[in-house]
Amino acid sequence: MGTEGQPREEPTAAELAAAYAAKAGVHRHDDGRIDVLKSAGGVRGVLESVVPGVVFLVAFTVLRDLVLSTVFSLVVAAVFVVARLVTRTPLTQAFAGVVGIAVSAALALFTGKAENFYVSGFLTNAVYILALVISIAVRWPLMGVVFGFLRSEGVHWRQDAQRSRQYRIGTWIMVAVLALRLVVEVPLYLMGDPGLVALGTMRLILGVPLYALGLWLAWLVTRPAVSAAER
Repeated sequence: MGTEGQPREEPTAAELAAAYAAKAGVHRHDDGRIDVLKSAGGVRGVLESVVPGVVFLVAFTVLRDLVLSTVFSLVVAAVFVVARLVTRTPLTQAFAGVVGIAVSAALALFTGKAENFYVSGFLTNAVYILALVISIAVRWPLMGVVFGFLRSEGVHWRQDAQRSRQYRIGTWIMVAVLALRLVVEVPLYLMGDPGLVALGTMRLILGVPLYALGLWLAWLVTRPAVSAAER
């Protein structure tokens, strides 16, 4: 209930879209260009995403000890959280990293298969692909929600057929990025132990670098047309 007995109004679609976009973690420069590095979490965020996986892969390749390898990766992830606590910076990304590594480690340990360290990434990718495709199907492409907020378009782009089409294409680009990961990585996973090093390497290459490239391309193809008067 609102003040004086008035019922509280439900958030509008535009308000929900703005709230989602604000939490999406995508940023732009003051000159209007997308800030790819910051959108990927900044240097610290990239390290938090990459280093624990690298530690696991290197440790298991050298030691062939699944328990020690998962422990090492968890310790590294925990160090990032402690570092954020010490510097009093937001914990969200580092904490999410610890949870992700913990889930990956549990899957590997419970099954006794090192390649299962990467299964949670497959599931996460599949969920993101599903969400992006559904957003296109219901005519709320998520790249439009996020980029429209950054460009101060709100959700007005939905009333413009050309802008809506651009944002659908931008969203399909991100679908392609996530699908490429699965196309490359799943066959390596199915190879078992012989494909582990290649799988871990591809996870790194197709992780932050590919995501950043996809985000940049999606931003480019969704740029508003410049009128003759603005040139």
